[in-house]
Amino acid sequence: MSQLKWGTPDALKSLLCELVSWKSMTLTEGECEFPIKLENKLRELQYFQEHPAYVSLHDVNLGRRFLSALYRCTNTSETIVLISHFDTVNTEEYGDLEPYAYNPEKLTQLLHDRVEELPEDAAADLLSGEYLFGRGTMDMKMGLAMHMGLLEKATVEKWPINLLLVTVPDEEVNSYGMRTAVTKLLEMKNDYSLTYKLFLNGEPVFARNPGDSNFYIYSGSIGKIMPSALFYGKETHVGEPLGGITANYIASFLTQRMEWNKKFQETEMDESTPLPVNLQQKDLKMEYSAQTPYRATALYNVFLMRKNAADVMDIFEEVAMDAAKACNHAYKRICTDQSIQPVGAVKVIRYEDLLKHAIAKLGTSEIDKIKETVQASAELDEREKSFRITDTIMIQCQELAPAIVLLFAPPYYPAVNSSDHTLVTKCVEYVKEQGRTMYQLPVQQIHYFNGISDLSYVNYDDVQEGWTSFVRNTPVWKDSYSIPFDDMRKLQAPVLNIGPFGKDAHRRTERLHMKSAFEEVPTLVEGMIKRLIKRGAE
Repeated sequence: MSQLKWGTPDALKSLLCELVSWKSMTLTEGECEFPIKLENKLRELQYFQEHPAYVSLHDVNLGRRFLSALYRCTNTSETIVLISHFDTVNTEEYGDLEPYAYNPEKLTQLLHDRVEELPEDAAADLLSGEYLFGRGTMDMKMGLAMHMGLLEKATVEKWPINLLLVTVPDEEVNSYGMRTAVTKLLEMKNDYSLTYKLFLNGEPVFARNPGDSNFYIYSGSIGKIMPSALFYGKETHVGEPLGGITANYIASFLTQRMEWNKKFQETEMDESTPLPVNLQQKDLKMEYSAQTPYRATALYNVFLMRKNAADVMDIFEEVAMDAAKACNHAYKRICTDQSIQPVGAVKVIRYEDLLKHAIAKLGTSEIDKIKETVQASAELDEREKSFRITDTIMIQCQELAPAIVLLFAPPYYPAVNSSDHTLVTKCVEYVKEQGRTMYQLPVQQIHYFNGISDLSYVNYDDVQEGWTSFVRNTPVWKDSYSIPFDDMRKLQAPVLNIGPFGKDAHRRTERLHMKSAFEEVPTLVEGMIKRLIKRGAE
């Protein structure tokens, strides 16, 4: 054990603090620099000095890269893939303590002078001395630190199984890192003759409700998709309000029906998806004038378990049709009351149908120019590009107005679940038993990790090919956003998530339970892997 750099709780804590100190907020220079520093850190290990080709950086985009590190046992093809992400969210909420957000020990110390400013539960945890505060401590650099510790032990103790560490950028925004890593995982599988046995993520335990202190392990990961809409009305002067119909008026009918709509909710194995909500709604009028706003957009968040993109679009269309019917009825009633001729009935159009209409009218080359112009706008994110493309096309097809155009905006995380897989069942049983025996830790299984994770991009199963609805109705598809569905289907191995206990991810009180992180979880995961090795040899 003396050969191990990260083989003790104190050494693991020091490693975590070093990883946290490497600022790596999504879409910053630090995110680009992090894997380079990590590569240098891993190359300190004797194994990677002897096998330098087994540590690699791989291009993602915008100067960002993901890192892979392989411990290879030549006597077996069986491989456990250790998945993590190294990007973090921003730190503005720390206020004047922001300079210390990436210095966990100093921040924890400074918070003692402000304990009265903290929420009651965070203050109690601080005073207990059991927690380490700081951005990325919980979400999720501890998962990466734990995987590094496991990788080092495997190299020193020569475990008879392959471990492939994969840590990626951009999990917090669009998961470019993991979506790019999928193809590389397939290449490495072939290049090194690996058989992927388990995809093991190290995302932290997320509380199911405020005050929840249970320890969970996850045998799946919830999905997320964003059905979205462009509302295209008819412009008019504010002095003649019924001479047109505002996009905001149309939007109000759909948003009322989308928010908390139980038609989208799923229940599997006694777990339910959160209800859908509106994530963003705005009109596209850029300046004040007496012209009414006639174009608006809305993003809706829908969580998934078994449903695919086609299922969601079908329900979305059904809800939109009901919203349009109600809107038309209310608008017609007002026009009748005011003795005004309506400007038309609101239609519901899928983006794929709008695109067909526009190509027939304008030609493919004109549509390609529209997409190229929007894609050239570097200041726009993928959601804004989706709306801008749809809006620009609709401006050229105003004969379809007034209308609700239905589309998908990135990102899309398919749901994944391995609860019924024999290997996962054995892993869960082991962690439950040993957690109780070794640490009096009441471990509970959750079938769908509720924090969204990169596990969504492995072990993909969609025999109905519902993903094609996403392809057809996502305006930025292939130009600036894509998902390697075919390759994901080839990564057939069960998924599992076991990470440390912490609280308040993405908040200024983000904190990590130190005994869980540096003792309990690493020991349980190591024991679980060794049990898999033992059973595999039997």
